[in-house]
Amino acid sequence: MTRVEPVRAESAHAHLRPGRVVIVNDASTARGGATGLAILSAELLTARGIPVTFIAGDDGVAERLRASGVEVIALGDKGLVAEKPVTAAARGLYHRRARRALAEWIARHDGPEVVYHLHGWSKILSPAVLDGLRPVATRTLIHAHDFFLACPNGGFMDYRSGLPCKLVPLGADCLATNCDKRSYGQKLWRVARQGILRSRLKGAAWAEVLMIHAGMAPYLMMSGIEPGLLAALPNPSSALVPGRVAAERNRDFLFIGRIEAEKGVEDAIDAARLARVRLRVVGDGPLRESLAARFPEVDFLGWMSREEMAPIVAEARVLIMPSRYPEPYGLVVAEALRSGLPVILAETALLSEQVVRQGIGLSCDTRDPASLAAAICVLRDMPPAEMESISRAAQSGVGEISTTPEQWVEALLRHYGAALAASRCNRRP
Repeated sequence: MTRVEPVRAESAHAHLRPGRVVIVNDASTARGGATGLAILSAELLTARGIPVTFIAGDDGVAERLRASGVEVIALGDKGLVAEKPVTAAARGLYHRRARRALAEWIARHDGPEVVYHLHGWSKILSPAVLDGLRPVATRTLIHAHDFFLACPNGGFMDYRSGLPCKLVPLGADCLATNCDKRSYGQKLWRVARQGILRSRLKGAAWAEVLMIHAGMAPYLMMSGIEPGLLAALPNPSSALVPGRVAAERNRDFLFIGRIEAEKGVEDAIDAARLARVRLRVVGDGPLRESLAARFPEVDFLGWMSREEMAPIVAEARVLIMPSRYPEPYGLVVAEALRSGLPVILAETALLSEQVVRQGIGLSCDTRDPASLAAAICVLRDMPPAEMESISRAAQSGVGEISTTPEQWVEALLRHYGAALAASRCNRRP
């Protein structure tokens, strides 16, 4: 598959500032991921004096948002996984009340300087929100935090085989393949939802689709998204610890993430056993209890806040991200590098090429325990001076991989300004 770098012309009016930004997202409270970034953007925009309305599908408790002065509008729904199957199936395909809530807000409050930004929609809101946003499509940006805009299961991965998927989404081979982690019936439901989503994406003049990595472009284009809509905006990151982790003095290897099969945590455990290093696992998920029982030598620490995690990170030598699917970004990688922590990535991760090119980590077939163990051993046995050099290079070179929060919000404002400028041109007689 050819890697495509989207090229977009700079607008002379990209400096225009929105009068208000409306953020649309499944949830208003985060434990990382897309929701964390949606909340961060709301906080950063509000701090710059731009009013923000946050429309969420959940209960809207949103302590962080409310403390920042963000207006929160909540539908009060549960995530699909917490609903009864029949309710989840119907609402996940098309959440009529979500569409209606958006349409009503737009009818009452929209103006020519309002920009809309859709982040997460797959866990509560459904493709129906695109119908709600269609009247303001020219001022609506859609964030691709994952592959749900293109792939029915959101990961371009065959969860049955544990291998990345290269099939064309909704093509004949895709439809015939049971790749879902639950059942083929669930796959067919996801196919139906993807069909609804694709029909809503087409035929409207959306402002942009923002990708968290330029390498996502070929995957999104396979589903019919026009290349002219695509723009790359790397995620912002902050260091996990103050200062630099003295990786050259440490021995522990670290995994941070959801404890489930597609994240490759079992591969990391097998490789750590082969390499005879201690693996510490920060995170929670459906496999945690069973893996903790099977591998007592692994330090399972559970979900931790950034503050709680800091001393664990400070004692680490290397972060491992062995995702089995084509990880579109991996925020924890950027955070680790910004902390001076070298990384080992799956060769399918979109960040792997940059990490290896900069000499700040290694990439391998992490599904092969022997291959991953060999990479672990290289960094385990590296002389202290060389390890310190890589650690410092990671900290200084992370700017190619990630933005700071300040750089990120300034880039968002440029994209918003360009959308406003294009919308003004479309309104001219």
